[in-house]
Amino acid sequence: MRSTATAARTAAAALSALAVLLTPTVATAQASASPGDTVTLPVRDALAALPVQAEDRTGYERTKFRHWIDADRDGCSTRNEVLLEEAVTAPEQDASCRLTGGSWYSPYDDTYFTAARALDVDHLVPLAEAWDSGASTWTAKEREAYANDLDDARALIAVSAASNRSKADQDPTSWMPPAGGYRCTYATDWITIKTRWNLTIDPAEQTALTSILNDCPNTPVDVTVAR
Repeated sequence: MRSTATAARTAAAALSALAVLLTPTVATAQASASPGDTVTLPVRDALAALPVQAEDRTGYERTKFRHWIDADRDGCSTRNEVLLEEAVTAPEQDASCRLTGGSWYSPYDDTYFTAARALDVDHLVPLAEAWDSGASTWTAKEREAYANDLDDARALIAVSAASNRSKADQDPTSWMPPAGGYRCTYATDWITIKTRWNLTIDPAEQTALTSILNDCPNTPVDVTVAR
């Protein structure tokens, strides 16, 4: 029995050592990806590969992220593009892209809405959080691209105004969606967007996300690198 236990401990130690060796490899591969490249890896590996450093909000102003632009000049702002894309029942839109009718589902609080004005379009990783995590060094055009990211459906999400304003600029250390069934998706998408935009996490954020993922499947995520 003792030899069996010893062998088990030896095997466990070997696996632990292998995990330590593999984590930098994942981080290196992720860091070497260029904008436009797609990286696929389990979400826990994606979390482990995110750089960890303290946050700094010095100089942040929301106006430094120009948002709700009409990038394709079709008359619809980024906000309305998201509302049109995520509608459960399609609204009507006039020539100025004003929306009437329609219905939406807010996954943050597991609630349906039938008026666009009851919804906010949330930056899943808030603008202030992005600034704290690296966007303070970006160009104005890079911040504009982040604030209007329609190329990854996880970046912007239509949710109830009440839940979005409750969240404000908090990260997962202090706020998670009230709908418990959505929390694994939320944490996974948070990590995905930080990976996409090459943002950092702080130590408390890393701890919180690790704890959340302990109760979630280690879902593979596809991330197209933005910068």
